[in-house]
Amino acid sequence: MKFDVIVIGSGPGGYVAAIRAAQLGFKTAIVEKDKLGGICLNWGCIPTKALLKSASVLQTLLHADQYGIEVAPAKANIEKIVDRSREVAQKMNQGIHFLMKKNNISVLEGFGKILPGKIVEVSQDQGSKETYSADHIILATGARSKKLDFIPQDGKYIIGYREALTLKELPKTLTIIGSGAIGVEFAYYFQTMGVEVTLVEYLERIVPLEDAEISRELEKQLKKLGVNILTSTKVNQCLVENNQVKISTETGDLTTDMVLSAVGIQTNLENIGLEEVGIQTEKGKIVVGDYFQTSISGYYAIGDIVKGPDLAHLASAQGIACVENFASHKIPKINYNNIPSCIYTQPEIASVGYTEEEAKAENMQILVGKFPFSASGKATANGQNGGFVKVIFDAKYGQWLGCHMIGTGVTELISEVVVARELETTGFEILKSIHPHPTLSEALMEAVADAYKEAIHI
Repeated sequence: MKFDVIVIGSGPGGYVAAIRAAQLGFKTAIVEKDKLGGICLNWGCIPTKALLKSASVLQTLLHADQYGIEVAPAKANIEKIVDRSREVAQKMNQGIHFLMKKNNISVLEGFGKILPGKIVEVSQDQGSKETYSADHIILATGARSKKLDFIPQDGKYIIGYREALTLKELPKTLTIIGSGAIGVEFAYYFQTMGVEVTLVEYLERIVPLEDAEISRELEKQLKKLGVNILTSTKVNQCLVENNQVKISTETGDLTTDMVLSAVGIQTNLENIGLEEVGIQTEKGKIVVGDYFQTSISGYYAIGDIVKGPDLAHLASAQGIACVENFASHKIPKINYNNIPSCIYTQPEIASVGYTEEEAKAENMQILVGKFPFSASGKATANGQNGGFVKVIFDAKYGQWLGCHMIGTGVTELISEVVVARELETTGFEILKSIHPHPTLSEALMEAVADAYKEAIHI
């Protein structure tokens, strides 16, 4: 069968690319070997947020007396919490099925492999194969939990994020190796559920890609929750002995009931036909141009399998840009310095643009402003006034270089910064844009005011 566009992989990059192609009049098919929506919807972003919401509700109930409310002692029903998370993922999966049908996109179930001549081979588990052709083939095969030899995942004592999402019997102690987004989110979730969590990080601070002040604040908040944090700690080996895991590090040994490996992800590039077609790769990623063209005409790649941050919303943007470009739309290149990042611990983290360290490393002359949520009327009324907003501006021209926030609800605030930076909005223009009171968004305006020595409420 001949299509105009075939997308391999139905994650947030793939299904969005397929929908945009169909909207533009292309006869489109999408290939998926598992569930529509990919890892993000079924085993990542969405079910994780459902678990974290349950943890947040439990945390609120445990401190209900702070709001003048008397309730019976709250208790987590882990089976119901996990079931709810799976139900949320299933509902979103059904939504993707609806979108495929609505946009007349053919869903080809099976494992997709590219062949020379713009051919896609789709294999079934039972061994049958079908071939399809298309003028444009988009690879969006995503990534999976990285497995390291010295942290051998067995699915029982040493697990990855998929097992963590469906864990209905909690260990007494859990050690999480890696403190990126996955590591710290699960640290918050399991600690709130009553597990004694130890978070181990090889580098000198947790969430090492974030601004240093954000890292320090999150470490303080997680320790306050009860999480034991070990930084500058290199893990040498994990061995299962007597129904426990012995972790050997360069600074000593740890013993724990279970280990969660959160050391990153690995791209799904194996056996998809890259070598047969001759598509160039570098350091485990497919090499692409500004609009995601690979080294072979007619083949494209988006999402985790290309260079850049491994973020669902970026993959979606890449898919749209890829399709609109080969549809001959005149569109700007993606600005990789304006991609927001969100981490859904409690407190949340949201950031975009330069960190203070990065700006100084490039010898930029900067203005830095901060506003603590402890000075925010809305945050204080909410009973969640930890954290702060930090902004960074170019001292000469007022260009908004970066913004870094930690606090309850900040993942909903970062879009203002992204849009403002896209429009090249200056600090002065933010100050003259009236923000409603009382809201958390005022903290953003107040941080900008602090950068320009005009802060009113601190």
